Amino acid sequence: MQHPYDPLIIRGKELLPIVQGGMGVGISASSLSSAMARQGAIGTIASIDLRHLHPDLLEESNKDAHKDKHTRLNLIALDREIKKALELAEGKGMIAVNVMKAVTDYEALVRQACESGANAIVMGAGLPTDLPDLTADHPDVCLFPILSESRGINIILKRWMKKNRLPDAIVIEHPNHAGGHLGATQLNDLGNERFTFNRVIEETMETFKNLGLESEKIPLILAGGMAKVKKIQTAFKTWGANAVQIGTAFAVTHEGDAHDNFKDTLVGATPEDVVEFISVAGLPARAVMTPFLQKYLQNIERLQGAAKADQRRCRNDVNCLSVCGLRDGISKIGQFCIDDRLTDAFNGDLRKGLFFRGKDPLPFGNQKRSVYDTLHYLLTGKDPQGIMEEIQLGYSFREESLLTT
Repeated sequence: MQHPYDPLIIRGKELLPIVQGGMGVGISASSLSSAMARQGAIGTIASIDLRHLHPDLLEESNKDAHKDKHTRLNLIALDREIKKALELAEGKGMIAVNVMKAVTDYEALVRQACESGANAIVMGAGLPTDLPDLTADHPDVCLFPILSESRGINIILKRWMKKNRLPDAIVIEHPNHAGGHLGATQLNDLGNERFTFNRVIEETMETFKNLGLESEKIPLILAGGMAKVKKIQTAFKTWGANAVQIGTAFAVTHEGDAHDNFKDTLVGATPEDVVEFISVAGLPARAVMTPFLQKYLQNIERLQGAAKADQRRCRNDVNCLSVCGLRDGISKIGQFCIDDRLTDAFNGDLRKGLFFRGKDPLPFGNQKRSVYDTLHYLLTGKDPQGIMEEIQLGYSFREESLLTT
């Protein structure tokens, strides 16, 4: 594949400058992540509740369900998915694992990912201040924190420097465009000026200078609304980003791990169908307005008014989140079981599922295409199948020797 951009370089390895974001439950697992890696990119496995991809583990988890069993089975599933992805990747690209700081078992998930051979850990949904400690025995594993503003980047750099560790790359996620859980505290804060990419990059470069890190050349990866040819061009040529991270556009590819109903829901959604709300984790989130979400939002005031701390509300005793509005009786945040609803979405249940999705249109509209087609179009403006109108980039293409297709 030829494209006009510089490669993303991580520890001397040249990679395509498009990273696939982690999406759970089960939306980005071994199939999608390995397909990305085979093209010379970074593919990401979402670590949350992967037992649902393995019938034997799911069957066992339904017998005498309790927290410790769920944790053990999810770690087994994560190990399987990482090893399968690495095998399918054939030594190309990188396999990363996304771990949410907000989940109860994040420490165990990080350690398992390292022990299973993951090339990188990506962590957001909270400040990953302890990630260097959790990975200290695995110095070869790359670390990518996800942050949304320069203040958080400054905190992470200073904390990590005290541990003699620096990020191998920093993912800067704009909460006004991304799907799933978002890096803001309130819904009315999603479009705040402090999250604009050019501002965050400028302030981060100043932070690098103040901390004496300019020579480290830590790559910056922009996430949120980046599945547009011209926006990628702007990110690289104007803002100075080193790569972009994209989720939804890859979730709907042929290689995506989710049910076809999940993919159809995402590609069929109009901008008016995509809404923001406060999740049970206490974070703003973005998803498609499906029957479950519509009914939930219509009844949110009543549900919040009935909130009470009750462990029995964690129906399967999963305790997946460290803070859960339903289980902990926090009336100002979400009041539903996110594990059940995301699992329903993964299984294609259009009535009960919660379908996380980014805000912006998809590159191929309502078409489901391959990982290769999506990468090729986003990097070159040319559709390999000749269906989409060609977008002129105005740059000569460079030969990307690390890709074989």
